[in-house]
Amino acid sequence: MTGGRGGDFGRGEGGFQYGSGGGGGGFRDDRGRKVVVTNLPYQIRWQELKDIFRSCGNVIRADVLTNPDGRSKGIGTVVFEDEAGASDAISRLNEAELDGRIISVRLDRY
Repeated sequence: MTGGRGGDFGRGEGGFQYGSGGGGGGFRDDRGRKVVVTNLPYQIRWQELKDIFRSCGNVIRADVLTNPDGRSKGIGTVVFEDEAGASDAISRLNEAELDGRIISVRLDRY
C-alpha cells in the first residue's frame, strides 16, 4: 500500500488458494461488522486479506469471491468481532493502494 493512508502490505510468494475463507465461529448477525472490499488484486488470497484487515480489529472471517473456474473476482468480505473494527477498516483502508490497485472498503448492505 502506498500513498497517504498507510504503509506497505508486502506479501510473500506462494501458490494460489481459491474459493475458501478463513475464520471460525458459529452463525452470528454480521450487520455492522461485515465489510465488502472491491478492486482487490486478483492474486490475493483470503489469508492475506485477513492479515491486512487484522490491523483494524479482530477478524472473525475473510473470504475472496471466485468464479466457478477458481479465478478471483477481485471482491472480498471481512467480518470483524465488533462494529468498531469494521468502522476502522472503512476509515483507514478505503481508497488505499494494494499492489497497484485502489481498493474500496464499505459496510456490507443487506
